[in-house]
Amino acid sequence: MRADDTPDTNIPAMNEPDMNMPGLRLLKARGRVWSRLPVALCLGFAVAVLAIGAAARGPSAAMAQTLTQTATQTSASRPVVAGTEAPADISITATPIMAFDPRDPARRQFGKLLFRGGLALTSAAKPFGGFSGIVMAADGRRFVAISDRAWWLTGEIVHDGERPAAITGARMGPVLGPDGAPLTRRGWYDTESLTADGDTLYAGIERVHRIVRFDFGRDGMAARARTVGLPASFRNLRSNRGIEGLVAVPKGTHPLSGALVVFSEGSLDEARDLRALLLGGPKPGAFSVRRTENYDISDAALLPGGDVLILERKFSWLAGLGIRLRRIAQQDIAPGRTVDGPVLFEADLGYHIDNMEGLAVHRDAAGTVVLTMISDDNFSMLQRTLLLQFALPGE
Repeated sequence: MRADDTPDTNIPAMNEPDMNMPGLRLLKARGRVWSRLPVALCLGFAVAVLAIGAAARGPSAAMAQTLTQTATQTSASRPVVAGTEAPADISITATPIMAFDPRDPARRQFGKLLFRGGLALTSAAKPFGGFSGIVMAADGRRFVAISDRAWWLTGEIVHDGERPAAITGARMGPVLGPDGAPLTRRGWYDTESLTADGDTLYAGIERVHRIVRFDFGRDGMAARARTVGLPASFRNLRSNRGIEGLVAVPKGTHPLSGALVVFSEGSLDEARDLRALLLGGPKPGAFSVRRTENYDISDAALLPGGDVLILERKFSWLAGLGIRLRRIAQQDIAPGRTVDGPVLFEADLGYHIDNMEGLAVHRDAAGTVVLTMISDDNFSMLQRTLLLQFALPGE
């Protein structure tokens, strides 16, 4: 352990996110190890082939209607110079997704969710892509995302009514380690999860089984990582199935008040359920999430009422790519327990999805709970960076 790597074992009390801090108003380096490249390419190829097949099964007229409704908008900002590691403005082209189901463009309800719209994002900026975590501001416009190659992305979602229409003010910069150098220079790859506690951001690093925190409200992209202490029992996760979801529970009346809830992607306990951890809070300790239908966890987020949403993903050559959302009651989460909950939403490649890895929750001006998902394109030309928004009525 380096001298500047001393773990911060004191988890501060979790506060309601305040995204009005200066650094957040600015609002998972190319660190994914090459050993994962063949898997990413295979997944990208499979997603592309299966998506074509799924689209072919739908009515061609419906697909044509969806495509003719699609428009392109570009945020006007300075491009990142290839090779630079300083934060810089970037240009993002956002192609609106008008229908989640191309076979039925008028359909809006999917499970418990109502589709509001989406964007397919592209950029010539070299670090762009691989986004695995996202946090939304309370205003529902500004966001911070993190790529699995340890780059920040901040910006603002422009809406046309309730529908996302463009990204403006986009900016990227490398995630910094405790010494102020890019995090990836330490060999800390796969920044796969992100959550906010007030003006503090927590990120999970999958391959090295670490959690780091940043004073992003004060320092923005110049914030340096501080390591958060983890119990030894949670440092033996599978190398590519490690920390994939983080949820900061605000201090208050919640049963898990002040805890950081940590989810592994696919590290299994003796019962072959998914390992998870309560870090800090009133009752720290390990628990598990029931694993069903071969789904693994790709992110998690906290609902305003205190329940936890888990975003899950599965892939097989036979069934293709699938995603779903499960709701876990916060009062069910406790050390030693195995938790489960109802499925709110499920989709496959017949819909506009990709490798969805990031999940955020906010309330809009009308008080409706809005879910934002972002995909990790694995830096593959066969995959896409998608940003999707859904409403969850009745919260």
